Amino acid sequence: MPHPETWLKVLPQGLYCEPGGFFIDPVRPVDRAVVTHGHSDHARAGHRAVLATAETLAIMRARLGDGAGESQQALPWHEPLTVGDVRVWLSPAGHVLGSAQVAMEYQGTRAVVSGDYKRTPDPTCAGFEPIRCDVFVTEATFALPVFVHPPPAHEIARLLDSVALFPERTHVVGCYALGKCQRLIALLRQAGWDKPIWLHGALASMCDVYRHCGVDLGDLRPATVAAKGSLVGAVVLAPPSAITDRWARRLEDPVAGLASGWMRVRQRAKSRGVELPLVISDHADWNELIATLADVGAPEVWVTHGREEALIHAAASMGIRGRALRLLGYGEEEEAEAPA
Repeated sequence: MPHPETWLKVLPQGLYCEPGGFFIDPVRPVDRAVVTHGHSDHARAGHRAVLATAETLAIMRARLGDGAGESQQALPWHEPLTVGDVRVWLSPAGHVLGSAQVAMEYQGTRAVVSGDYKRTPDPTCAGFEPIRCDVFVTEATFALPVFVHPPPAHEIARLLDSVALFPERTHVVGCYALGKCQRLIALLRQAGWDKPIWLHGALASMCDVYRHCGVDLGDLRPATVAAKGSLVGAVVLAPPSAITDRWARRLEDPVAGLASGWMRVRQRAKSRGVELPLVISDHADWNELIATLADVGAPEVWVTHGREEALIHAAASMGIRGRALRLLGYGEEEEAEAPA
């Protein structure tokens, strides 16, 4: 049986499945792409043919328009498809709506590419499902032992406690437009916040996609055109770049919050002027990464991007061979807006 390293190749365009003739999350336009999820560092414009979940394709069309792929094929969960000489199927990754792992079987060997993922339940997307495999290809965004995320409900409680403590102020929380925004809304609803949630205009279109895909987000209103007085005591969501700029200063004595796994690093919060750091991440933390290596049972793990060295060292202590792929172009969007 051929080892996956003989048929999964790292090329300038990205990770290439040679017997299938397709790339996974290519960073340059290609003829055939399998896309794990809709974040722009993974879902690029200009591919000729794109295979992904229906939700990811909807996100790509909303974000990229005609650049979302000349032809698009939606693949339901767990439905096998033969592409070239490879059997391919998609399983949930738990990262954002429609996010998928790509499972591939070729001549008796199986490789799984995780894309970005998390193990913590998320009311807005299907949860991660471990797949037993021979090679597991994983991200490592938070692959350091310091990154252990608290329960999301704990962080939402901190936000609501602050709203109760400062009822005369507006709480503006920075979050990425795809995934984090909708998850925060759903978590607030689960915590009993049934009041309107106000949105910066840049967040509205992705909320529309989620609603179209059946995710109930409740009463959402545009903050940009709201009267200043109507936002007193309110929760406003905005892109991370907007929470301390002129847009936020029009709000009533705003409390600047930011929801990101990077808020575990105090200096990051301080440098961005964040008064209320919320450690809520859409990426697996250190414990989840280690647990996933055990769950998938792969004797070999390849790391696409992030903190490769620490994860490979930990894998070795578990008897798992590690390899750093050092793929370029991933994580750039997350670093720019700190949505992780």
